[in-house]
Amino acid sequence: MAALNVLDTMRDHNVRVFVFSSTCATYGEPQYMPLDEKHPQDPINPYGESKYFVERILKAYDRAYGLKFTALRYFNAAGADPEGRIGESHDPETHLIPLILQVATGARENISVFGSDYDTPDGTCIRDYIHILDLAAAHDLAMKRLIAGGASDFYNLGSERGYSVREVISTCEKITGKSIPTVEAPRRAGDPPRLVASAIKARTDLGWKPKYQDLDPIVTTAWNWEQNRKF
Repeated sequence: MAALNVLDTMRDHNVRVFVFSSTCATYGEPQYMPLDEKHPQDPINPYGESKYFVERILKAYDRAYGLKFTALRYFNAAGADPEGRIGESHDPETHLIPLILQVATGARENISVFGSDYDTPDGTCIRDYIHILDLAAAHDLAMKRLIAGGASDFYNLGSERGYSVREVISTCEKITGKSIPTVEAPRRAGDPPRLVASAIKARTDLGWKPKYQDLDPIVTTAWNWEQNRKF
């Protein structure tokens, strides 16, 4: 497993601290909202299960070897560099915002809405979107805390606001000035109805202050990138 290879190489070279990109998917079906770090972890999809497995390995390496870590549980990473130097470019693309924006550019005909009968106000899944620059800032703060002697710990990273799939589509239409055709599709297995963060612990312990807490500026940076990126 790649994570074990990295951790063993760190031990071999006396690297004593590690910041891990984890995910809110380790929580599984929410028992309450917003999700804090005390919420039980019971992943319901392979991605969440794999991240949860690494979190448990990190705890074991801390106990056995004193390797200190911070696991940052991302909610939905989104957005791009405001100056357009870097952004999302997956092949195939799987993230909602760039998929919608590719419809706006004409690269796709429509966007699929997976499930419209969830127990949410408009029937579509609700997610918490966090800008990539705010994630980067949290990584920097987490590493500085570990280097200063901080203990291993876990932190949620989210904007603490939830937006439904239809709200994201509407925001993208507003920012781009384009109509976004949609296609109704069945629910996807492993998609909880709502995932919204409590990021109080990161704010308190790390001094983390996200700059992009509303969806509009997140989509704006993503749209700037999508229009200008080199394929």
